[in-house]
Amino acid sequence: MSEKVLSAKKNHYLLLVPFLSLASFILLYLFRHVDDNRLTSWKWTFAYMDMVWFVPLLVLGLTLAYALSLLKYEQYKPALTLFLSSFTVSAFFWSQPEVIIDVSRYFTYAKHIELYGAGQFLSQWGKSMSPWTDLPLVPFIYGLIFKLVGESRIYIQLFNSILFSLTVVLTYGTGKILWSDDVGFYAGAMIMGIPYIFSQVPLMLVDVPTMFLLTFSVYSFIKALEKGSAWILLSSFVIFFTIFSKYSTWMMLSVLVVIFFVYMLKNVERRTTDVEREIKKGERRSCLLRGLSIAVITLFLTGIALLLTSDVILSQIAFLREYQAPGLRRWGESFVSTFLFQTHPFITLSAIFSLYVAIKKRDLKFLIISWLIILIVIMQIRRSRYVLVLFPMFTLMASYGLNYLKNSDLKRYIVSSIVAFSLIVAFFAYLPFLKTMSEENLRQAGTFLNTLDAPVARVITIPSVASAVNPAVSVPVLDIYTNKQIIYQYYDTDVPPLEKIRESPLRFTWEYKNPEYYKNSANVNDRNTAVVVISNGKNELPDNIKEKLKGLEQKIIFNTTTGIFRYNPVVSVYQPASIY
Repeated sequence: MSEKVLSAKKNHYLLLVPFLSLASFILLYLFRHVDDNRLTSWKWTFAYMDMVWFVPLLVLGLTLAYALSLLKYEQYKPALTLFLSSFTVSAFFWSQPEVIIDVSRYFTYAKHIELYGAGQFLSQWGKSMSPWTDLPLVPFIYGLIFKLVGESRIYIQLFNSILFSLTVVLTYGTGKILWSDDVGFYAGAMIMGIPYIFSQVPLMLVDVPTMFLLTFSVYSFIKALEKGSAWILLSSFVIFFTIFSKYSTWMMLSVLVVIFFVYMLKNVERRTTDVEREIKKGERRSCLLRGLSIAVITLFLTGIALLLTSDVILSQIAFLREYQAPGLRRWGESFVSTFLFQTHPFITLSAIFSLYVAIKKRDLKFLIISWLIILIVIMQIRRSRYVLVLFPMFTLMASYGLNYLKNSDLKRYIVSSIVAFSLIVAFFAYLPFLKTMSEENLRQAGTFLNTLDAPVARVITIPSVASAVNPAVSVPVLDIYTNKQIIYQYYDTDVPPLEKIRESPLRFTWEYKNPEYYKNSANVNDRNTAVVVISNGKNELPDNIKEKLKGLEQKIIFNTTTGIFRYNPVVSVYQPASIY
């Protein structure tokens, strides 16, 4: 076949990429009502989207993606390229509010460390501090950041963006060790082709740090089996930290057993000479000793930690069985949503194709990256936030499947188009939508409080029987955004009966305990105090609240809402009229 014919054929395949990209977007848009994601569903994020400008924007993005693919970017310091590009993109999402109410718990834990110290936090975990279903590692790190650098959300976002970018680099490293530079690089790049992930990076939750730790556990364990030495100790500590990041990782760390057996089997392949058999026998013995060393060190560290916290851990596990496990079936989201709408369909199709490639090649190493995905499908784990930590393994599957293509220009353009497509969705659909959620009112109110002369903000919350959320948990969320001293007294007289909230995913909000630091009213008087009223929606103020607000002038009201969710915090700020 002549060179001219080959070139024409290659260009023909390249032209298919933007066509299929646009076709996939149109299909997803037309069937957006199928997306049942609880945060960034396409039926919400694209509800009022003007296709007259969005489709041309998508075409422009795919055109720029093609221009970028001509640079052969994967050849220029791939790890640094992946780190800087992923960090830069994630930083653009720092402006979104904390849209998941669970953040109230993690901020409360972190602030406790900031004010009272790490020792007091650890001694009171599970006692005066209710741990709910959380493990202490990530909030402990957040608290150390507050204590060492300062209580500001930007430091947490910076930390999480760094962990996210390191996850991208570790994904590249894992693919490189197992197969090749290309498999690793494209897998790392395709993490940026998952728009949902960018809605999570800026949040003060445990999911992004857990994703980093799980990916690091896989990478460091592989390195330890291959290299030994200091990697054995590093791998043991990383696995130990992963165990105490989130309970769901206990099941996910089963991937380490798969890695161990894959490496052991790799070293029993039949060889033609005695010398080759002896070499393989020595490698198998080294692999066994390294794996056992990691297991012993990790079990020793974990055993000590579990002995010190056994009463708390056992009660949490019992609660997880009673509440969380059945709850996952009620609160889940479909795999169609997670793997078509919230990722990119090209990633999913390539991951599915990778199964065929691995079977055809009889590649045992493929079990390492596919194990966790197979596990969540078998166990029907359908919550996007729980699947998020596995996205690096998923993109490794996709990259493995994509690597079957021999045309490097085509592979590069497919990956570029995936990233361009997803970033446009994340920037121009997800981010604007997230900024219209009612949690934005808390962010704006906190920012506004910072402009006032009053050093103290007294917060009043108004319970609503129509709300599934206890408004008291909005107080720590408001505290994230303001440098004012917050005074708040929580009264639990309006807590609904347990039967009504027993199965609610937001039950923890009704088991809220007011932190001691909000009860401190020293040096507070009416003249240096702003009053903040948080209600669910634009409800009429009760008479007793109106009485408390006598003599105060309403400074501003923040009432942004999507009208979609049951909890819509509206925030009003008051000050004595004489203060102006």
